[in-house]
Amino acid sequence: MPDAYPQRIVCLTEEPTEVLYAIGEEHRIVGISGFTVRPPRARKEKPKVSAFTSAKIEQILDLKPDLAIGFSDIQADIARELIRAGVEVWISNHRSVEGIVAYIRRLGAMVGAAAKADALADRAQANLDRIATLAAALPRRPRVYFEEWDDPLITGIRWVGELVRIAGGDDVFPELLEEPLAKQRILADPLEVVRRSPDIVLGSWCGKRFRPERVAARPGWQDMPAVRDGELHEIKSPIILQPGPAALFDGVEAMHDIIARWARKA
Repeated sequence: MPDAYPQRIVCLTEEPTEVLYAIGEEHRIVGISGFTVRPPRARKEKPKVSAFTSAKIEQILDLKPDLAIGFSDIQADIARELIRAGVEVWISNHRSVEGIVAYIRRLGAMVGAAAKADALADRAQANLDRIATLAAALPRRPRVYFEEWDDPLITGIRWVGELVRIAGGDDVFPELLEEPLAKQRILADPLEVVRRSPDIVLGSWCGKRFRPERVAARPGWQDMPAVRDGELHEIKSPIILQPGPAALFDGVEAMHDIIARWARKA
């Protein structure tokens, strides 16, 4: 029987590529995002045809996709161009941990691999539950400031704050977690971070190296607990800033390791 599901998929962001490889459906992918790093072999096997806010439309059309998959309103212009060219497009807009788990299930169903996707989603949820159990046993919880960008200062998106909580910490800007757009999470006053007195700073500067020495040198930050105690840590952006499996496995585990070491210090 002919396969009735999409045969030629272009992944405009990283997470659909990671999911499709993880469930053994990578043969359907004909193009990927240039930012893709998971799995490493995807970069060798698939042509890179998009960034996050731009795409090589003609090159994508040459691949004759029957589905393009992207993420968020930021890719609306790319989606519009592809739709006008006759390409079917799915733009997901999930922003929570629960949304990531559901995304895995939906994507698997779209390619006729619901059982395999459900198994991946179940493993992800089990890992989150395991980390939460370990976190509950820690002797104390740190106040955590997550920095997504440094100029201007931008705090973490919702799924990041949720993962901080699962990992055993408390986000110091909980009121900003619900804001879907980065511009809505800009901190106009950097000293507001100091006033909230985080014990740990986690930095993931969206594709560039986190520089703890620059954070420590910011005016007025020297007496903040995280700076005073040297608790400035990088979480690599591919494992935390993409709303896909990486955040639910490697990302939350990296956070928990940092938090657990802090919690057990004398």
